[in-house]
Amino acid sequence: MRRGDMSTRERILDAAEEILRTRGVAVATTKEIALAAKVSEPTLYKYFDDKERLLLAVLKERLPGPARLTVRPGVGDVEDNLAELAHAALTFYQQSIPMLGALLADPNRMAAHRVAMNRHGGGPDKAIAIFANYLQAEQTIDRISADADPSAIASLLIGACFHTAFLRYYSEGPDATTASRASAEALVQAVVRPLLPLTAPRGQ
Repeated sequence: MRRGDMSTRERILDAAEEILRTRGVAVATTKEIALAAKVSEPTLYKYFDDKERLLLAVLKERLPGPARLTVRPGVGDVEDNLAELAHAALTFYQQSIPMLGALLADPNRMAAHRVAMNRHGGGPDKAIAIFANYLQAEQTIDRISADADPSAIASLLIGACFHTAFLRYYSEGPDATTASRASAEALVQAVVRPLLPLTAPRGQ
């Protein structure tokens, strides 16, 4: 991609991140995003064919999240790896809640958003899959108990991360500090530690 193309795309993403964060996807328009990015609306659509595609790019490229981390099964400590993922999830949810929250109040807009996200390969289930796939891989090499249910564990961890982020946003507003790494570690320990094989030393 030419340098000019990259700078235009980045400018659009920068404008979209700010507007989506302050106004939310249900209210923000591609017209005002294009205006803030100093491009025409047709130019915006050359890079992003609809608002959901633009939102997905902001979520993936501008917000830290589990999808941007690489943890390898069998490498490092299981709890530490999960804490990295959980901390990224906490940060992601806290920053994305203002963008997406208003959708819940508009069933028709939510339905359209859901269809568009499915079409673009996005959606909240993807975070669960990242945790579940990692846990399943660790289970195959006996670093997670054979009796554990990776999908259920992933759902519990993601649910805890979302709830923690929501409470911080609720109590402190959009400028709330992100939950600490220690908070992520505590969530992981509560859910995962009972499932680690007793005979396997941590980190091996």
